[in-house]
Amino acid sequence: MDDDIKKIVVKVGTNVLTNKDNRILGPVLRELVRQISVLNERNIDVVLVSSGSAIAGKEVLGEIKATDKAIRRQIYSSVGQPRLMRHYYSIFHDYGMRCAQVLATKRDFDAGKHRENMINCYQGLLAEGVTPIANEDDAVSLSMSMFSDNDELASLVAELIDADRLIILSDTDGLYTGHPDDEDSEKITEVTVDQNVEKYVKASGKKEGEGRGGMASKLKIAKGTAK
Repeated sequence: MDDDIKKIVVKVGTNVLTNKDNRILGPVLRELVRQISVLNERNIDVVLVSSGSAIAGKEVLGEIKATDKAIRRQIYSSVGQPRLMRHYYSIFHDYGMRCAQVLATKRDFDAGKHRENMINCYQGLLAEGVTPIANEDDAVSLSMSMFSDNDELASLVAELIDADRLIILSDTDGLYTGHPDDEDSEKITEVTVDQNVEKYVKASGKKEGEGRGGMASKLKIAKGTAK
């Protein structure tokens, strides 16, 4: 990695953190933290943007009485977020590191006092050698205060801290000219801001608790951040 890289934002989605049964994968969390520890040893600050709270909550609660989609997400995320952070705290401790939870709504990134507070929080944590773990505050984030998904949150955090790199992890190896499982599809190894590759991206259905993002979102965010 380039010597001039000092700050990185890494976003990991629900599909990366879970198996086909929608259960949190401990080994994946551990490997993620291990790689963060390697970057820290190279004096590179990392902010982790992690999804997975809704799935973690659904593991605990199972089916619930609420029928409203937004309320269900609030309930699952409120129960799952501390559970997810407990996993992270434990693994970070195993690697001799410390982490902190930073929950936000879209309004926190608007110009003004909220944005200043966010900047101070991230700068303060990184200065103390603490890895911030960001997620949307689903308990209070509704309608206008919602992010489109955590890809957008990661992009805003990268801009906020003036990160040198934004890395968005996916359960797919990359962007393909067709469906990744199609043997005729070819992986596109590099995409420029002006390159029209949106035609290759198709929306995918999401189950409850799974992330809201997808390859279309990642492509949009990556291009926007690169500008």
